[in-house]
Amino acid sequence: MAWPEASKAASAKGSTLVWPFGACEQHGPHLPLITDTFFAENILFKTLESLPAEMPIWMMPSQAIGFSPEHQSFPGTLSLSADVLLSLVTDVGQQIATMGFKRLVFFNAHGGQIGLLQAVSRQLRIQCPSLAVLPCFLWSGVPGLDELLPEKEVEEGLHAALAETSLMLHMDQDLIRNDSYLEKKETEQEIISTPKGWSLEGASPCAWLTEDLSSSGVIGDASASNSELGAALENALIDHWKSLFISLLESDWPPIMSERPISSS
Repeated sequence: MAWPEASKAASAKGSTLVWPFGACEQHGPHLPLITDTFFAENILFKTLESLPAEMPIWMMPSQAIGFSPEHQSFPGTLSLSADVLLSLVTDVGQQIATMGFKRLVFFNAHGGQIGLLQAVSRQLRIQCPSLAVLPCFLWSGVPGLDELLPEKEVEEGLHAALAETSLMLHMDQDLIRNDSYLEKKETEQEIISTPKGWSLEGASPCAWLTEDLSSSGVIGDASASNSELGAALENALIDHWKSLFISLLESDWPPIMSERPISSS
């Protein structure tokens, strides 16, 4: 866009910007540092391409360095501090609201910054009441993933494992660095069990570092990865986000301030 186009876009009814969030962090010896950014950009691009052209939704430039302290013991990983990322998102979000855009979606593919983006979204909404802020995670809530992936991988395949490796094999096989993922080792041999009742993620998570769990950087088992599974995962992701974006764009969210119910004490 040139600036007149951006001005027109901002003034459109229901104008929506989607900001892809990735990371520059280790993804095992076989996937590139840009894996999360690659997935966020490409799944989003294909999703938006599938929407009706008249829908008022646009993709922002990606945020390719995120909050990745859990991976910093592996060379190549770059991480912003939590304070810097919160400040960056707040500054940009305020400018977007001032321009007149109605909605801002964080399209995040890095699990380690889910909580930060949720927190800054609530803070940004308070500061800019006219701007709807929606912090999304690429893999959250996608129907059918449990049917495509083994239960153990759903629970423990957190990083550079079956899902991400298969998706990369399908989307851009040239980015796979070597075939080390074929070796089954991480899940059964290296992952240290958490205390009973605690988990890596979920209801009672531990604030783990990658070196707590893996010497290669892979958390899970990538050995059964294949491009057919990757294609099925891509279709599931695109179908899910297409449906959610259409639902959002056809809605009147966020509520107009004057129409909100006033609570009484």
